[in-house]
Amino acid sequence: MASLKASSIDHINLQVKDLEKTVAFYRDLFGFELKQDQSKMNSKIIGNGSIKLALYEDSDLVIGDGFNHFGMHIENFDDIVERCMEMNVSMPYGITDWGKSRSVYIVDPNGYEIELSEVQGGGL
Repeated sequence: MASLKASSIDHINLQVKDLEKTVAFYRDLFGFELKQDQSKMNSKIIGNGSIKLALYEDSDLVIGDGFNHFGMHIENFDDIVERCMEMNVSMPYGITDWGKSRSVYIVDPNGYEIELSEVQGGGL
């Protein structure tokens, strides 16, 4: 039997503590736009041409075991690091040089870690 031929991640679905604060964070840092308002489900889909985040508000959210981080390739790596500093975004490990790529891990308003990589897939 042939393996499935996955070509990309379609979207990431996240529960968030504060929907509006989370939408503002991703809009202000990454320029993500509202793609779909799902107010009946207290949800919004945001993103750009390549990345979509489906956000569902859960004010009692507790970030737990099993999820470490998700990664995004950033074309303007130095600019985004500067923007994170301007916005006082937590960067708990600073900039990491992996040899083929640099990464910075940031923390969103819900406590999710996001790895921002200079080279797609870290050059693997």
